[in-house]
Amino acid sequence: MSTLVITDLHVSVETPEGTKEILRGVDLTIDSGHVHAIMGPNGSGKSTLAYSIAGHPKYTITSGTVTLDGEDVLEMSVDERAKAGIFLAMQYPVEVPGVSVSNFLRTAKTAIDGEAPKLRTWVKDVKSSMADLRMDSSFAERNVNEGFSGGEKKRHEILQMELLQPKIAILDETDSGLDVDALRIVSEGVNRVKDKTNVGVLLITHYTRILNYITPDFVHVFVDGRVAEQGGPELAERLEAEGYDRYLTKA
Repeated sequence: MSTLVITDLHVSVETPEGTKEILRGVDLTIDSGHVHAIMGPNGSGKSTLAYSIAGHPKYTITSGTVTLDGEDVLEMSVDERAKAGIFLAMQYPVEVPGVSVSNFLRTAKTAIDGEAPKLRTWVKDVKSSMADLRMDSSFAERNVNEGFSGGEKKRHEILQMELLQPKIAILDETDSGLDVDALRIVSEGVNRVKDKTNVGVLLITHYTRILNYITPDFVHVFVDGRVAEQGGPELAERLEAEGYDRYLTKA
């Protein structure tokens, strides 16, 4: 059982116009086995939350705390956060020319576990996970994300999640750019990993369509860098019907 606790988190970035505060006091607790959906209009701070937890240098934590099982996440380097069990699936995964998917995955697994996985078992696990995600075996020899379609990039993110087995997985708009078939396959992958490893999931999305496949335990509405409302799956259904206008009017 693992718990990520975010308390009164304030985050700023530097812009040409000066320092801009994006997160204005976020409180959130994510436990193993639960799916938390973060929803809200563009510019509300959803992705900022994801990258701040992961340790992106662009974002400055001005106050607040983030802990994983009582350990101070904000004092950890980026690689230490990954080793501690925090995983980020990016909205726009970067290309890594010259590094094959198979080498990337095994190197990452070795770094996180502190020892290389046994080759025979590892190869079997990789092939099984790729088959579940409808990925051809030749995919393993391609360079990471180089020339990948949007759907291939997102499947690769979930492949990483399944093989690395984090404690907390942050999925930043994993549904963006996916057609219906790819969305279903990726969503099934997330559900499979959650059922198998009991990972806690922070699912950031602008739309409700992915929630037709991944049922959230909790829904949090972000507006202007704060949690404006929270509830269960029924809140997502209401957002689908009503949109975000009423929150923006209040803001």
